[in-house]
Amino acid sequence: MLHALANPTRFLKLARPLTPLFFWVGTALALFGAWAGLTQTPPDYLQGESVRILYIHVPAAWLGMGGWSGVAVASLVYLIWRHPLASIAARAVAPAGALFAILCLITGSIWGRPTWGTWWEWDGRLTSMLLLFFVYLAYIALARADADRGGDGRVPALFGVAGTVLLPIIRYSVVWWNTLHQGQSIGLTSSKIDASMLWPLWFTLFGFTFFFAGIALMRMRTLLAQAKVEARMKRMAQS
Repeated sequence: MLHALANPTRFLKLARPLTPLFFWVGTALALFGAWAGLTQTPPDYLQGESVRILYIHVPAAWLGMGGWSGVAVASLVYLIWRHPLASIAARAVAPAGALFAILCLITGSIWGRPTWGTWWEWDGRLTSMLLLFFVYLAYIALARADADRGGDGRVPALFGVAGTVLLPIIRYSVVWWNTLHQGQSIGLTSSKIDASMLWPLWFTLFGFTFFFAGIALMRMRTLLAQAKVEARMKRMAQS
């Protein structure tokens, strides 16, 4: 399956219908979840109306970390099997991951102002997430520089794998250090959030995930089209 999808023609045949499907389904789910979270749920007994930002903040945090996991997996596949499409996938996922990482930081800052009394606190969770955003920017710049100089993609791939060291730090920062950030509220089998407030979160979580996938597929198709044009220009120049 992996080797079959590594063929650009097969991939594009699958990606063309999935791109708009993921994009619009994700947009619809996210909008409905955001509307429901703003209008159909009660305020929190401690945080009041400010808690409603969780419907954006939690999916953004999930996709900020999940995006780098995608970069790392694609980079590892490229290093092992040398599939060029894996390198393109990593380059396509990185900007989307960076977008959601900065969205996580912005919404967290807005949430923190009425809750903590400050826009920013240099605690473990916030600082490690900020570092992840900078790592995204470094990877994007490194991948672009490697492509411009005609590199083979190994350096960005190694960087993509090495960057995963931040993920467990972000995940367990609220356990390892004293922090203002609350601990884990949602687990695989239980949740500390009341059901009356929790249900819209699933819509925004799945909605933003589908939206993320649509953006990644769109960018992969763009990068493949650019590579095709560049190859054609080189053949024309040589002839």
